[in-house]
Amino acid sequence: MGLTGLVLKIAAPAPRIEEFSRFLFIGPHPDDIEIGAGATVAKLTAEGRQVTFLILTDGRYGDGCSGGVKGDELAALRKQESMDSAARLGVKDVRFLDFCDGGFYSYEDMMKAVAVIVGECAPEVIFAPDPDTGQECHVDHLRAGHAAAHVAYMAPYPGIMANYGAASADVKAIAFYMTARANRFVKVTKEMVNAQFEALFGCHLSQFPEGSDGTKQLSLYLKLRSADFGIRNLCTHAEGFRVLGQAHMHCMPEVV
Repeated sequence: MGLTGLVLKIAAPAPRIEEFSRFLFIGPHPDDIEIGAGATVAKLTAEGRQVTFLILTDGRYGDGCSGGVKGDELAALRKQESMDSAARLGVKDVRFLDFCDGGFYSYEDMMKAVAVIVGECAPEVIFAPDPDTGQECHVDHLRAGHAAAHVAYMAPYPGIMANYGAASADVKAIAFYMTARANRFVKVTKEMVNAQFEALFGCHLSQFPEGSDGTKQLSLYLKLRSADFGIRNLCTHAEGFRVLGQAHMHCMPEVV
């Protein structure tokens, strides 16, 4: 890190997630929020924070573990799985945009639809997958992350949001999950991690059947990541996010 980055990191640190009260979690598909931030969701709802889930696509092209269920039937099943999973994490407000899984939609349409939800929910922090990891290739993840960042920065500007057909919102930060460049961590308990696993592996059975190789691999990955982030923060478990405040989103790439 150069001198500019070091000074800016001290002068304009990344916002601390837990200082806020209203959160919007954006998932490209019905299970992504649970994978990337499920334990954090469990913590925030347990503390009485306002949490909304927004699922962007219908998940109709799931990875083939759904026992032959496909198309509209799989999309309907995955929507129900999302609602069941959210309930296990204590989330009561779950919204669906129902764009077609696999990128068969306009980015502009998705971005404007996200803006409308942001205007309605008025979150202080928006969570979304990191679109700038260098290895993420899924078009829905990339578009979800870029749309979330686009709206997060523009949300406080009433004139711009009006052009999107949306109300303005005082968004303070965006927190990218599924990132390799975490700069903020949320300490969580074993019980919160258990809630994440129950929501993910107990509800999203069309994607993660009990005993399947995919389920075992993802379970191991989540356990390792939770422990790794915990060690970095002198605790047992944690989740990590790349957090940008409004000052970090424009013209100052060294700030975080």
